[in-house]
Order: sequence, then structure tokens, then C-alpha cells
Amino acid sequence: MLEERAESFLRMIRRAERGRLKVYLGYCPGVGKTYQMLQEGHRLREEGIDVVVGYLETHGRAETAKLACGLEAIPRRRVEYRGVPLEEMDVDAVLARKPQVALIDELAHTNVPGSRNPKRYQDVQDILAAGIHVITTLNVQHLESLYDTVEGTVHVRVRERLPDSVIAEADQIVNVDVTTEDLLKRLQEGKIYKADRIEAAMGNYFKTSNLEKLRELTLRELASQIDLRRREALEEERTAAPDQVMVALSSRGPNSEMLLRYASRLAGRLNRNWYAVYVQTPSEEPTVIDAHTQRILSGTLTLAKQLGAMVFTYKGEDIPATILRFAKEYRVGTIVVGTPTPKPLWKTLWRKTTVERLIHEARGINVVILDTRKEEPPEIKTPQEAPAPPIPEPSLPVVPGASPLSGFLAPERIVIWDQPVEKEVVLRTLAEAAVSGSGEVALAAVLTNIAKREEQGSTFLNEGVALPHARIEGLRRPVVAVGLTRKGVSDVSTEKPIESVFLILSPEEAPEIQIQVLGQVSRASRNRELARNLGICRSPADVISAFRDWETLVGAIPRKTEFKS
Repeated sequence: MLEERAESFLRMIRRAERGRLKVYLGYCPGVGKTYQMLQEGHRLREEGIDVVVGYLETHGRAETAKLACGLEAIPRRRVEYRGVPLEEMDVDAVLARKPQVALIDELAHTNVPGSRNPKRYQDVQDILAAGIHVITTLNVQHLESLYDTVEGTVHVRVRERLPDSVIAEADQIVNVDVTTEDLLKRLQEGKIYKADRIEAAMGNYFKTSNLEKLRELTLRELASQIDLRRREALEEERTAAPDQVMVALSSRGPNSEMLLRYASRLAGRLNRNWYAVYVQTPSEEPTVIDAHTQRILSGTLTLAKQLGAMVFTYKGEDIPATILRFAKEYRVGTIVVGTPTPKPLWKTLWRKTTVERLIHEARGINVVILDTRKEEPPEIKTPQEAPAPPIPEPSLPVVPGASPLSGFLAPERIVIWDQPVEKEVVLRTLAEAAVSGSGEVALAAVLTNIAKREEQGSTFLNEGVALPHARIEGLRRPVVAVGLTRKGVSDVSTEKPIESVFLILSPEEAPEIQIQVLGQVSRASRNRELARNLGICRSPADVISAFRDWETLVGAIPRKTEFKS
């Protein structure tokens, strides 16, 4: 069985022009992920493939260390953090060595501050971008959207997490599975941890009930990935249905992270776009809201972006009306909200809560109320996490899938600014480029509709991307104009300077087209490799080539999910 899987990845290596990612996924430490990764490394080496160990964590397991013998290992980079000596993968050394395949353990690892990237999965993305194939390992509890599920069922708070899209983008996923009985036997025999840790592990994380729940969670995740990939091609061609998912966020809402993770998994099951919408009332203008609330809100919106949501901030005094207006325009079928904050009885007599109004006024839209009144349990480290100095959780970008955007692009609709530029100039210039030569719509009408959308809430996002869009009466087909700013938009204050602006115009009569194109652009704008390539483009032709190359490379080889029992 192992030889068949190695042959499959071997064929993939020989066909690919860019790095491909294979993930050994397990439900718990000790199931054999690293062991199987090393076995495949030996198999590939015997077939004449240039394989190196980029990073290996044996956790003191003699069998694992023995199996690593005979494989070339890249020396680790030694760093000191707060007086503590640490070792990290030397990404630059891996890139300089440029093997065909790199074996890299523990994909969800958080790097020491000051490293090339905050997270190891970002290191892996850089290695893949250099044309090096990667085989890696991961436990299911490290997926961001499963954080609340794992915490609720196993009562463990997982500190190191990565976006689900990393797994969704993997070219192969292999489920490494053993029965809970066999795993506990291995633990008792000292094959997972040293003798002094066995009793504590069995009484905590390695309880039979915990292992069975994690095992079931892993199988469900694999089944979800298989179903998603089976429907992927069909869904790309289907007309968008009114079942998009939306999360209504509040600046002071309790446990907004839980709402986002729930919506992320719901949208994944539906294979649909999803939105995170924050309605900014006059009392929450940036000049009024306090710094603490601003930090909480910023963190919430950042997590939404990481989980793959399209994040929008709308201005409005009537929160339920604004939410429902958004839902209607973007064909939302499900609105996810949190439990409303309890209010004194006298207040509820005169005014309904936002949730009550949504339930009462929504027509044809499901309103899901998630219980966010959850108490936070004490933090328990997962057993594979060795004690380490406190490292703050970094902001994680999300890496989405390929989008067929090159068909919308034309040289005359691409603008590059080498100097700082004002927002009004950006919008006008791209609007002129979008309507130039079409004869379908007037520039004034386009500018008016764009301005109306910007008044509702800026589409210039904190992640360095702007997605201005509008539906235009009389337009027969969607139009996309792209602007690249080398020194940002001077009069827009965002956490990261605006580097890419995608202006999207779609027919007024076909709102589903706007949703499709907006989803494609949003996914492309979140791709790290594409963003890097766009950053070095010097002409419209370069931009179109960057999109075409990226689409071709990402979609060149079908992804495969494998099981092993």
C-alpha cells in the first residue's frame, strides 16, 4: 500500500512544474505520521528522487530517529529568544539546496519571532513556490475552524493552528489511522513518550473517549475534503444559488471567533462563498470607539479573512436593516449570529433586539443563532507541544484555490502606479479603463454606483487589497479592471498599504454573476504566491501572464485524497 502511494506521488513529481504538497494527516501524536513520511522519503530516494529532510521532530522516539538515518538532513537554524536557545528550520538553506522533495514535519508549528515567516506552513509555501515538492505532517486538531469543536469535545485548547485552506490546497492527503487500542498499547510500551510522561498522558489527552472523538473528527474531515473536491469542478460552472453564508459581527459581541469558525465549516459543506459583515454605527466610528474595542474588532476581522471570508464593513444606524439589505444584494441564504447580550426587562419592552428583528423581518433567509455564552476553560497544551517561550499568535494569510480570472482581463484594463495615488484617482482611472471602448454604459453611471457602494462601507480592506464593485444597468457581461499600487493609496488608512485594487462591474439584472466574480477575485487576492508575482510585474502583459501561470500551475494536476487504516 505504501509503495502504491509513493508511486502516485512519484508520478506527480515528474509531471509538475511547481512544488506539490502532500500531507500525512492524523488524529493524535503517535499514530505514525512522521514514520510514514520518512518511509516515503526512503522510497523516493530509491527511485532516484533527490530527497532531503528539511525539518524532523523525533520527540525522542528511537524508531523514528533510526528511520531518518540515510536521508540527508538540512542543518537547523539556531536562534536565541528571550535567553532561550531554539532551533528552527533553515528555509534559506532548503531553498539554496533546492532538492526535488523536502520532508518537513509539524506543519502547524509557530516560528520564533524574527523568523522569515511567522508560521511553518508559510515556510512551506515559499518552498513550494520555488518548485520544491513537500511532504509534511499534521494533526487534525490544528485546523483553525475546528478549534471550538476540539475544545468542546476534548476540552483542549490548541495553541498552534493554521487556516483550513492549507489542507484544501494540498495535492494529496493521506489519513494515517490506527485503532485507539493499538495507540494506547504503543503509549504504554513507551513508543510515544518516555516512561515519566505516560501516566499523565493517559489520564489527560490520551483518554479513550478523547481519542475516539478525535479519530471520528479526522474521518469526518477527510470525508468533507473528498466531497468538496468531487463537487469542485461542477460548482465552478454552476450558476450561484441564493445560499451564500453570512456572519453578522459585533464589535463587542462575545466569542465572535466561534461564529466565524462555525460559518467557515458551514460554507465549506455547501461549497459556497461566505461573508463576514460588521455594521459600523455612528457610535462606533473610528474617531469615537475606544482603542481596546478597536483591537478586538481588528483581530476578529483578521480571523475572518484567515478563514476565507469576504470581509465587509457597512455604515448604518439600523443594524438589522443593513444586514438584511446586504443579504438581499449578495443572495445570502443563511445568516449566522451570536446569542444577544442580556438586557434589562424594561429595555426589551420598548425595543426588540437585533436578533429578534432579524428573525421577524428575514424572508426566505435562515437565521442561525449560535450560543456564544461559552465559558473559557483553562488552557491545556496538546501533548506534542514541548514547553517553549511565549510566542504571540501572528496574523495568518489564507491561501485560496485557483480562479479563472485571466478570461476577464485585458491589457487596457490594467493600471500600475509607481507613486502614491489617491483613492478617488484609483477609482476613476479603473472605471475609465473598465468602460473604455465598450460603448455599453456611461462612465458617470459607473462612478455614481461605485461611490454609493463606498458610502455604505469602504471596500479598501486592511489586508492590502481593495474590492470595489457595483452592479450596472445595461452591462451585458462582467468587467474586471486591475490596479497595482507600488507605494499604496495615500488617503486610505489600512493596517497594510493597499497593493492591489480589483474593480468589478457586473450586470444589474444578474446579481449571481457579481457573486461568482467577486468570489473568484477574493480567492485570488488572498493567494500569497500570486500576490508576490504581481508585486514584480512591470506591465499589463506581465500581470495577465502572472494570472495565467498561476491558474495553470495550481490547476495542472488533480488533487487526491487517500486513506490508510
